[in-house]
Amino acid sequence: MTEPRSWLFVPADSEKKIAKALAGDADAIILDLEDSVAEANKPAARDLVVETLRDAAPSAQQRWVRVNPLGGGGAEADLAVVIAARPDGIVLPKSENGEDVRTLARLLEIHEGVERVDPGIRIAAIVTETPKSLFGLDRYAGASPRLAAMTWGAEDLSAALGASSKFDASGELSFTYKLARSLCLAGAVMAGVQPVDSLYADFRDEDGLKADCEAGRREGFTGKLAIHPAQVPVINAAFTPSDAEVAHAREIVALFAAHPDAGTIGLDGKMLDRPHLVQAQRVLARAEKG
Repeated sequence: MTEPRSWLFVPADSEKKIAKALAGDADAIILDLEDSVAEANKPAARDLVVETLRDAAPSAQQRWVRVNPLGGGGAEADLAVVIAARPDGIVLPKSENGEDVRTLARLLEIHEGVERVDPGIRIAAIVTETPKSLFGLDRYAGASPRLAAMTWGAEDLSAALGASSKFDASGELSFTYKLARSLCLAGAVMAGVQPVDSLYADFRDEDGLKADCEAGRREGFTGKLAIHPAQVPVINAAFTPSDAEVAHAREIVALFAAHPDAGTIGLDGKMLDRPHLVQAQRVLARAEKG
């Protein structure tokens, strides 16, 4: 499966919002059984997830489910119900290191066997929501072949740290949360999985969202979480290489192909080396997926 540009959260207890998401342009929707669903509504939400996954028309859109955290029985109860409907993947909140991914992978294997569904349901881990998680981001590499993506979040982390705000006096993310973001990016690349930037909370601020997307893409993120369908077109556009970028990447790849023994090559007055080739190849790969 291709790497989604946009990952849209949808409360799993809202038929109306689910229907809108299924009809929209998000590359992936995340049916959320965690924070957006009240405890009393979780059993009904699980049933609605199963109904949604079984009844939805075939589509290139990926359908993921965010379960509750491991421990305490929340994730286990979610998995016992939703795996029968074979989601494309499970989003794991409050993951603290690769061992949590391995634990989820073992649970998925068990439930796939019980439900007799095809194995291989994938995992996307939210990796910065607890203080402990910041010290385990180098331990996701090799955790499980199921791990497909890593993303980060600041809300739970700021609450756990006792912060009054995650922003500094200028309105920018405070250093702690910028650090979490950077560690997620590095950890995902180290693990060889998709780095997905966190959500932009103000869904009415299209200009702010666009700037946030562009900043994330410049740093190396290849997709972004969304909290509202209105954010999806902006995210999809931002994480799709432009025609000019694709043309430039093709030129770089062609130059190195024509000079396979060259360590550096000049183009438009600039010297290019192998890292430039790797980046150009990534641009072309993303353009093909888009």
